[in-house]
Amino acid sequence: MTDIIDKAAMALSGGLMLLGVVGLGIVEILAGQPYGAAPMTNDAGEVVATPMVDPTIRTGLVLAAIAVLGVYAAYKLVTPVPEETTAGREVTAD
Repeated sequence: MTDIIDKAAMALSGGLMLLGVVGLGIVEILAGQPYGAAPMTNDAGEVVATPMVDPTIRTGLVLAAIAVLGVYAAYKLVTPVPEETTAGREVTAD
């Protein structure tokens, strides 16, 4: 059984993860070369090309998604589990 907090945590962490990995990856592909995280340099050491989206932003989004899952896990650890009751249920005897 999932409640609103479960759904919110799954949506937020999934959204951040997809944005950081897939969304910004597509932006990098559409921007063209270079695809790597490090700037490209020539033989003289001059920077000739840099990625469009800074790799720290992408990493930050993925780490934020993992942090949301960590907070959600801590919430689930401290929340008591509701006990099932047999009141109102018909129980058959042997």
